[in-house]
Amino acid sequence: MRAIVAIFWYGAQTAAASSALVALLVRNEAMLQFHQTSHMLGHSTLEVICYVVMWGLQLLIIQKGMETVRKFQDWAGPAVWVAMLVLAIGLMVKAGGFSFAHGIPMDVLLDKTKDAGVNGTPGSFWALMAVGATWITYFAALYLNFCDFSRYAKNRDAVTKGNLWGLPVNLIAFSFVAGITTIAAYQVYGEVLLHPEQISAKFESWFLALLAAMTFAVATLGINVVANFVSSAFDISNVFPRQISFKRGGYIAAAIALVLYPFAPWEGNAAHFVNAIGATMGPLLGIIVVDYYLIARGQINVQALYEEHGEYRYQGGWNTNALISTAVGAVFSTFLPNFTTLLPAWWGTYGWFFGVAIGGSMHYLLSLVRPRAKPVQNAA
Repeated sequence: MRAIVAIFWYGAQTAAASSALVALLVRNEAMLQFHQTSHMLGHSTLEVICYVVMWGLQLLIIQKGMETVRKFQDWAGPAVWVAMLVLAIGLMVKAGGFSFAHGIPMDVLLDKTKDAGVNGTPGSFWALMAVGATWITYFAALYLNFCDFSRYAKNRDAVTKGNLWGLPVNLIAFSFVAGITTIAAYQVYGEVLLHPEQISAKFESWFLALLAAMTFAVATLGINVVANFVSSAFDISNVFPRQISFKRGGYIAAAIALVLYPFAPWEGNAAHFVNAIGATMGPLLGIIVVDYYLIARGQINVQALYEEHGEYRYQGGWNTNALISTAVGAVFSTFLPNFTTLLPAWWGTYGWFFGVAIGGSMHYLLSLVRPRAKPVQNAA
């Protein structure tokens, strides 16, 4: 399930990165005409070409495995920050300074953010809560394959520091800079521009346009390689470890994402896609947490993990309790809020949280009714 979600996200993020390249190229009149007149696979031919280019670049990054991914991240993270700061400062200078008073009329703001999937009036408490929920849902999938990264850490302290600086500190600071950029862009151009490629399209300078496009593309590719490529590659490899290596698993995931592109299931309401895809991971996390802390009491029989007929074989290799709990949790976290009108509209925004609570609770209740059977040890 984690691999399937990662593959969908891989395609979506690759498309997002390619859009920055498209925005840069259409500044040229010939490219703009080509973009408007030539089409294939349900997209403009230019969009298809840019998607394939970005798709191929990511394959080059992982050619030599996780070490190459680490080096790319070591370079991409600081580079994105430098580019974003240059972009923000440049727009503030052009706007004549910085001010928290954005001056955007509320009707304009509501119109521009109507597809963001955020409930509540912009700037209100509930809008902030909805944004926070979407953030958590966005990163939630990585909770399930956190070991794909923590296994490379020097020690536990490095993991703790990395998460502290990488998520709450970095995310809040980056959002602050993005907000400054959006406000300054409105003061300069008189429009609410929520995406970097929209801002870059306004620049008279090719250099600034290139900087904005590269910033967005590198940031998106950096997230994509770590969050989606690595997880799907490991997950596919783990299903068939004898036949599929990490690199081969990555190629399979990338190939599926390429096949999905003509259908583009991620286009439309981006926040709705984030919540619908991310919410499927909620029940799984709830089950994992409950199983480890409440049922196993933090005790893992490591040796039994490697025994084909040990206590973790469950019922013929299937953990029935977990499967039932996943299905029930997914009904309330993903199916009902995203495919029916039986639940209130705001439910989908918090679908991941409901999935964690319902999936975890169901798993605990089933463990009381159907406790895990211990294997009988044969006396020899």
